[in-house]
Amino acid sequence: MELYLDLVSPPCRAVYLFAEALKIPFEFKLVDLSAGQQYNEEFGRLSIVKKVPVLKDGSFVLTESTAILEYLVQKCSVADHWFPADLQQRARVNEYLSWQHLNLRSHCSKVFLLRTLYPFVMGSEVPKEKMDTAVEDMKLSLNMLEEKFLQNKPFILGNKISLADLVAMVEIMQVMTRTAGYLVLLSL
Repeated sequence: MELYLDLVSPPCRAVYLFAEALKIPFEFKLVDLSAGQQYNEEFGRLSIVKKVPVLKDGSFVLTESTAILEYLVQKCSVADHWFPADLQQRARVNEYLSWQHLNLRSHCSKVFLLRTLYPFVMGSEVPKEKMDTAVEDMKLSLNMLEEKFLQNKPFILGNKISLADLVAMVEIMQVMTRTAGYLVLLSL
């Protein structure tokens, strides 16, 4: 099995961390997003959507991180807590996975991009109002994660980690940036 990834991408990190943690054998294929490798002809033959992550299992090709995670769960017979067989618990995982795309993922990514890419591209800091709005949106998503999904539990489903928790973790990690050799959490 081959996984086409760039670990700068939170969805790629989720797939990578899951496969590594569960010792699922795979060949790591770097697709350097900063070099635009996702747009080259060779990668385009593999994935018409030209995004990572991509899983290639023989002749079967799958895109979208959550679909890849669910495929790995089912193919590799991992512990049930990752994606429970119980209908209601699985629905809770799917509920979070559906919600996070336009909420936590979107808002954390925006803060990260404004904090790291904007100054590089524009040659100046992000206007304070723009950053304040992005941070406020992210805080609202983080509050929703806590209030709706975690509800004072250590994990979304209770006492054991699931795919939903892994996906949440990599999104929150995205607002972390390497500055002067130190890992710094943006002050919120």
